Amino acid sequence: MIHVLYENEAWMPPLRRALAERGLPVTEHFAAEGVLDLQADPAEGIWLNRMSPSAHTRGHGGGIHYVRELLGLLEERGARVVNGSHPFALEVSKVRQHAALESAGILTPRTLAVVGRERLKVEARRMDTPFITKHNQGGKGLGVQLFRDLDAFDAYVDGPNFEEPFDGVTLLQQYVEPPSRSITRVEIVDGELIFAMRSATDGGFELCPADACNIGDAFCPVGETAATQSKFSPEPMDARDPLIQAYIRFCAAHQLDVAGIEFVTGADGQRYTYDINMNTNYNSDVERAVGVDGMGRIADLCARLLAEQARRGLKSA
Repeated sequence: MIHVLYENEAWMPPLRRALAERGLPVTEHFAAEGVLDLQADPAEGIWLNRMSPSAHTRGHGGGIHYVRELLGLLEERGARVVNGSHPFALEVSKVRQHAALESAGILTPRTLAVVGRERLKVEARRMDTPFITKHNQGGKGLGVQLFRDLDAFDAYVDGPNFEEPFDGVTLLQQYVEPPSRSITRVEIVDGELIFAMRSATDGGFELCPADACNIGDAFCPVGETAATQSKFSPEPMDARDPLIQAYIRFCAAHQLDVAGIEFVTGADGQRYTYDINMNTNYNSDVERAVGVDGMGRIADLCARLLAEQARRGLKSA
């Protein structure tokens, strides 16, 4: 059995289709709330974690805490979880993402993590302008604002439109302005590059890869409306590219079964990695253009793990 943990119904149809096409047995678990029986063994099968770090924007903030504890319990009992507790810890903390990326030798933009609204104005003086703000936890562009001067930033912090982050942590981050007016998102499943996608930045931050909002980061809208499809196009990247190889090694080191990793190339020619999405969604136009079914690859991964689990069961019987 494949157990799917989720909280956003809008993102489920492509995954349901992929699993059904392969005839895989599935049990869905709406994980916005739940109960943990600490003495019970988990149901047999493979567990697929599709909990979103932006769940609190849909009134499902408790589900983030519930799934965090559930993943730990499942793993302690020996269950195989696709994107388990360590990936989820990265998913809900950009601080941890950046620390892990830097430790792996992957370049990231200069970033300060700040707790305390008044402290933001003080720490902003340590940043060169322009810079952006973003929330430590959450997708959909939560808290993303671009500031080209400190007066505008101070007015934002003091004003009624300031967005308080769910976990209290606001990031101040170097704004890397791409000469190409685009950013790149690299999709990796089961240790392989499945495709890369270019997202045009001409329209500002409203760059959301999925067909109707995704959980992306600095170039994604806060709303749940469909993005303009023409902004997205395949980005030819060789799996032998040193950055792709670094991403694949990173995924292996951090047990990331599924990841969408975003980078931007600055005027200095450097490629800055700024976000990792484990609960990734895919743009159907790009999928058709490259001949790849992203959710199909995730379903194939689940099928492989389920078959391996069954073989181990037969050997031990």
